[in-house]
Amino acid sequence: MTGRARRALVLGGARSGKSAHAEGLLSGSAAATYVATARRDPDDAEWNERIAEHVARRPESWCTVEAPAPGDLAAFLRSVDESEPPVLVDDLATWLTGVLDDAGAWERDRAALRDVAEHRAELLRACGSCQAELVVVSAEVGLGVVPATRSARLFRDELGALNAALAELCDEVSLLVAGMPLRLR
Repeated sequence: MTGRARRALVLGGARSGKSAHAEGLLSGSAAATYVATARRDPDDAEWNERIAEHVARRPESWCTVEAPAPGDLAAFLRSVDESEPPVLVDDLATWLTGVLDDAGAWERDRAALRDVAEHRAELLRACGSCQAELVVVSAEVGLGVVPATRSARLFRDELGALNAALAELCDEVSLLVAGMPLRLR
């Protein structure tokens, strides 16, 4: 690693322990900024309970930035300087869902997909230039069968491309399987 801050990517499937593992990478930090990308839904009690579990697990000294709009995540990462505490982004799968929703890309409209590609490129540039220590969490969705629906295939393909590009920028890449971290880099 050069003189720049460490970048780590933590991948895993649903309920694999990826968020807790990512938080553990910053356990030695008295302060951190936790960027939560999930959008709250007042009509979904189960989703809100999941969010509450994540909130309860974080140290009180950590600052939380909730559900930035797709472009706001990149802007936030660009605004952080080297004197600030580490940043944990959790997670890119929910961020990407918001990007696809906002662009209206689920039916693979070409203009909408260009918008998604621009957001992805902007996020990658922001991650690459983030001056603080950065830990990013994302779902690994490429290990299963080919999804039966067009929208599910789109999501899998878009997230796979985002994860692969982000892994190239990171110093450390881990994959959580059944709660066990496998260090890939």
